[in-house]
Amino acid sequence: MAYYQCGRNILRRIGQDAGVKRSDGYLPSLFFTGQGVRYRKLEVILTTNMDKLGKAGETVKVAPGYFRNYLMPKLLAVPNIDKFAYLVKEQRKIYQPLEEEEVKVVKESKQDLMKEYIAAANRLDNGTVVLRRYFKVDNELREPVTKDEIIAEVARQLSVQVEPENLHMPNPLSSLGEHEIPLRLPKSIPMPQGKLMWSLKVKIRRK
Repeated sequence: MAYYQCGRNILRRIGQDAGVKRSDGYLPSLFFTGQGVRYRKLEVILTTNMDKLGKAGETVKVAPGYFRNYLMPKLLAVPNIDKFAYLVKEQRKIYQPLEEEEVKVVKESKQDLMKEYIAAANRLDNGTVVLRRYFKVDNELREPVTKDEIIAEVARQLSVQVEPENLHMPNPLSSLGEHEIPLRLPKSIPMPQGKLMWSLKVKIRRK
């Protein structure tokens, strides 16, 4: 009991020297100083997303005990110093997934589609598909040219996709020279003035 009373007297004397006074006597300023150190927040850098605290890479303020006893042992946060800030920044560049860019699909109007159809029809009608084949006597081909081969060459040479029903070709082409194949295109595609039929020119040369 004597030790306790002596301790109280010493603290009271320190308070009188510091000039801190309350209604019930003097209180040492040491208490206020220690209290300030105890509740001062620390700035730390989060290494992972945490609810109600922040996202990875952000700098937040937390209590020293919370950082020392929970965040730091689990590597959930590091002190806010230049070395750790640089490391966290570099790690985020490597491991953070790239944000997906939003791709907006613009639907083509009927007018735009019709313009594309007309341009494709004119390209077919004005263009010429050239093929080279081996031949026998009398300009007869060793192997006839089929509709599928012409469709493939149209796509490669004229950059136009056509369907088998678009070509009126009852029989394969079996001779050298120029051939004109009628095209069956939709009636909605307007035909140039003075023209009665869409057609595709195919020229077969010697190989």
